[in-house]
Amino acid sequence: MAEMHNGLRLAELLATRLCHDLSGLLNAMLGAADVAADDPANAQEALAIIAEASQLMAQRLRLLRAAWGAPAALSSEEFIAFAAGLATKRLAISTEYLDPCASFSADGARLALNALLLAEGAVQGSGTLTIGGNPDGDVVFGIGGPRAAWPIGFIGLLADPDQAWGMLDDPNKLQAPLTVLLAQAAGLGLSVLLGPVTEATPPLVLRLGAAS
Repeated sequence: MAEMHNGLRLAELLATRLCHDLSGLLNAMLGAADVAADDPANAQEALAIIAEASQLMAQRLRLLRAAWGAPAALSSEEFIAFAAGLATKRLAISTEYLDPCASFSADGARLALNALLLAEGAVQGSGTLTIGGNPDGDVVFGIGGPRAAWPIGFIGLLADPDQAWGMLDDPNKLQAPLTVLLAQAAGLGLSVLLGPVTEATPPLVLRLGAAS
């Protein structure tokens, strides 16, 4: 019964989070459509907003489908394209240190995409996200910025993944426990590189080469 309850709760949170992620873009498109219909003088500007929002929505849907749907292998080139789609004027994303010739296994790709979503949120505004390594081995996610920090409790979950089920209570805080649970289910390694002084933003390491 507990396993069924956890599965249903996770499905509820994913559905809520998906609607949240897409509703802002949809509202922008609907608002621009109203402007185009009611104010012909500003129709061109409104149509440009619709085009941009629809492109962003399509990118987000493709990313969330790949990250949260059935796992499928990805080339580094495909993963880099997903990462580039998240870059903004405030968020700089670098993948120059990621081996461009390698490929992610199906489970490795899903874990890496969820780590990408986790890191995007952890920057918390303006900052940087650097991804490097080899999809056949270790892939490292580094974040930086004035407010950059991994979610509260995330690093503790890495030592005790079973506790992640108890953190499934808020769709806005879903990504950290989900990423930990996906790594555990796939038997892949997930850890941070802690230095002599514990930091809020140590690099996140995905060990994709073999079961941990």
